[in-house]
Amino acid sequence: MNGWLHQLIRTRHGVLGLIILAPVALAVVLGPQLAPNDPNAISFLARFSSPSFHHWLGTDEFGRDLLSRILVGARESVGTALSATLLGTLSGAILGTASAYVGGRADEAIMRTIDAIMAIPALLLALLVLSTLGKGATDATLAIAISFAPGMARITRSVALAARHQDYVSAAIARGEGSGWIVFREMGPNVIAPVVVESTIRVAFAVMLVASLSFLGLGAQPPAPEWGLMIAEGREYLDQAPWMIIAPGAAIALTAIGFNLLGDGLRDALNPRVGR
Repeated sequence: MNGWLHQLIRTRHGVLGLIILAPVALAVVLGPQLAPNDPNAISFLARFSSPSFHHWLGTDEFGRDLLSRILVGARESVGTALSATLLGTLSGAILGTASAYVGGRADEAIMRTIDAIMAIPALLLALLVLSTLGKGATDATLAIAISFAPGMARITRSVALAARHQDYVSAAIARGEGSGWIVFREMGPNVIAPVVVESTIRVAFAVMLVASLSFLGLGAQPPAPEWGLMIAEGREYLDQAPWMIIAPGAAIALTAIGFNLLGDGLRDALNPRVGR
């Protein structure tokens, strides 16, 4: 742990990613406590107020403070992305590792099915899943997780295939260990590094997917202060109050950039040859 963490803070990408994500993490954990106002408090006298000392990022069409809404909405926007990535990563990693262990026709059938699913763009696949599940943040989480799982399964399988032929796996088979033990305890720990790097980068895509689904009205529903939903609400007032789109858009962009940089830093930290 200390070794790769030390390597991470020595990489330029890793440090920049941590610096950008530090306030994001603070907003996710303490957003409601840091918000200067009630994110859903309506004040018609303050409608479309430009950024000022009283409202640092301005207000929306209902006079709601945008800074407060962004701080409170960070938990839903980023939290949904993290949950979806974690769920998709776990399911994909288990499927990929199991497929590599089983091999043969079963492995071929699983991979060809995954190839067919991966031919569908992630956003389109999420929309197809949501058309079955329905609207809402929970359904959006499941939809994004399902769209991420095939890619993670293929990446995990490529690493697990190399681990499948290692001596420690052969020794476990010779001892008579069950398939579950070999997949989870022998092969699993040896595919963690690339999976962690890939999942960190995929969080950036998950943040944008969550925002896209909310923008289309399929994710979080009003009056939730979700960043994508805030952009959808502000597009009608772009000429009158551009800060309604700029503020949540900047939050989405910075969060995605931060996770991308952190993923690059983790790649270098977990594989020093790449860093050099």
